[in-house]
Amino acid sequence: MTETVETEAGTARVTWHHAPGPRLVLAVGHGAGGGIEARDLQALAGALPAHGVSVALVEQPWRVAGRKVAPAPKTLDTGWRGLWPALTRPGLPVISGGRSAGARVACRTATGLGARAVLALSFPLHPPGRPEKSRADELLGAGVPTLVVQGGNDPFGRPEEFPEGGFELVEVPFGDHSFAVPKRAPVTQEAALRSVTDAVTRWAASLG
Repeated sequence: MTETVETEAGTARVTWHHAPGPRLVLAVGHGAGGGIEARDLQALAGALPAHGVSVALVEQPWRVAGRKVAPAPKTLDTGWRGLWPALTRPGLPVISGGRSAGARVACRTATGLGARAVLALSFPLHPPGRPEKSRADELLGAGVPTLVVQGGNDPFGRPEEFPEGGFELVEVPFGDHSFAVPKRAPVTQEAALRSVTDAVTRWAASLG
């Protein structure tokens, strides 16, 4: 089921994958370079409903409008906040999530929105080749239980680059920023995505 939601940043879109008898909602936003067709978002939408988690794939207003370039972080946050009433309408705790830029939005807004937890897929710890431009403060400031799922070869931040903090980190071996693995890697693409969905399923179960 797809619905449009009016926000102060424009019209957003939510595609629902409902669980039978859900206990949680996982709302996930896309990154700055793609939409909800991202392989990890689609894998989560396919896997989690069977485990009692309804998945809401969120398209930010700039993407719905067909623009190619994401707006400033403040505008992304405004769009996410405007979507929240639609995400909480089922009356269930909501995990605020996203991939890349969407993960940053989820971290920045979690406490203000009353999110149950944060799922950060491919958190962009720093721009490629610029480790001094760290965004660790956003991750560490989420203020709620947080799971980071990170590719072992992500140029935006490899797992070993992350600081110690109040979050759990799961590595997807050989994965890049999109969790793509090289053909020569000893794991298949399917196995890499399964490691994402297994980790999120296990973690979501621990949230109650």
